Amino acid sequence: MNAIHDAACLVAGEWLTGGAHTDRIGPYLREPVSRARTAQLADITAALAYAARSAKAVARLAPATRAGILERAAALVTERGERLATLLALELGKPLKDGRGEIVRVADTLSVAAAEARMIGGEVLPVAGWARGVGNTAITQRAPAGPVLAITPFNAPANLLAHKLAASFAAGNTTIVKPPPQAPAVSTALVELLLDAGMPVEAVQVLHGGGDVGARLCAAPEVAVVSFTGGVTAGHAVARAAGPKRVLLELGGNAATIVCEDADVAAAARACARTGYSNSGQSCISVQRVYVHSSRFEEFADALTTEVKALVVGDPLDPATDVGSMVDDAAAERVVTWTAEAAGQGARVTTGGMRTGAVMAPTVVAGPPAEARVVREEVFGALVAVLPYDGFDEVLEECNRSSYGLQAGLFTHDIRRIVTAWRELEVGGLIVNGSSNFRLDHVPFGGVKDSGIGRESPRWMIEDFTVTKTLMLKGLTIWGER
Repeated sequence: MNAIHDAACLVAGEWLTGGAHTDRIGPYLREPVSRARTAQLADITAALAYAARSAKAVARLAPATRAGILERAAALVTERGERLATLLALELGKPLKDGRGEIVRVADTLSVAAAEARMIGGEVLPVAGWARGVGNTAITQRAPAGPVLAITPFNAPANLLAHKLAASFAAGNTTIVKPPPQAPAVSTALVELLLDAGMPVEAVQVLHGGGDVGARLCAAPEVAVVSFTGGVTAGHAVARAAGPKRVLLELGGNAATIVCEDADVAAAARACARTGYSNSGQSCISVQRVYVHSSRFEEFADALTTEVKALVVGDPLDPATDVGSMVDDAAAERVVTWTAEAAGQGARVTTGGMRTGAVMAPTVVAGPPAEARVVREEVFGALVAVLPYDGFDEVLEECNRSSYGLQAGLFTHDIRRIVTAWRELEVGGLIVNGSSNFRLDHVPFGGVKDSGIGRESPRWMIEDFTVTKTLMLKGLTIWGER
């Protein structure tokens, strides 16, 4: 039996361990792997009051001080990376190779946030360009917005926590973290690491719990900004609870990748196999729909199936494993059900379609109808649907039929198609000669439609975690008096 990793709540500078707890059952090991202390109403009240009191103390830290702390934290992540990756494997069934990749990104994200902290400033506005502005000077600065609530998801709990917490701290805010119930230990471990790197206790608190905890925090007047990553239904609930405050939502996707007739089909199949099943497909930009020109459809479907069958499925703690388990049995059963539905509607299941516990066999569904759930809804699992198309304009319209619009992929060497797709696809990002499932943590990331509001990555998050303050100097000018 593995040791059970405790995840305490951090409230007003103190780690709270007593009281009610919730065990996390590892989806692959099928035994308790972590235990989270459940936040109580008194904890929430205390955390909100402390956040309001400590906001100014964090805001007074010089950007260079904040940056130095984040840089030290990045170095500590590298030192402790194996432990963090192991916690991801235990709590989520995420293969070690995926977990190690996530931890590398955590270190990068912290480093990027440190660099962006050093760049926070303002500007001198050209007020003298208009007659009423002559003789005056206006200067702006980016000031901390106030306490931030960071609600993080289970699929990339370490890196998405790093994005939210590091950007909030870089901007000079205090942050309340509400981790996912499925990954309390790795979330707590990352906060502990940041404190070890020198982050002041005033800068962060951690409250474990379910949607009730999140709802109370969202509605609290002490919170200035809510940053949420998760599902559409939960995101809408967050927005309703938050009311008239700044809300950033990253809500998922139904990512399409287009393979044109001039594409390198073998390379496209390898990329889609590699990125369609990493983390068992539990990524908002995971390859879900692949539209292949009808002249290359069978070639691609065969190549993808061959690549998928070669993936190693099993123990997430085995470094050779490519596909571990999904987050729980119910998630895997949903993918099995949707696969069977598509098959009943005339699709071919070329591999997979079954599960063992929470381990979903990597599944390829060829030729499902356009209205099948594996096409229209977010699968968020180890399944890729492959569909033929004839015309490029037609396939762009089909991609846009989705209510989501996060990212898309495009395999082609035709610059006209690239520019047309970039212009016409209703998505936040387009990956050319790569699948939808690619992200650089220092590049803006976010979507349109049901995929959310705002952009993640430190620079763009800092903009949302700060407010513009203007200083108007009447009768004092640097621009000229007439």
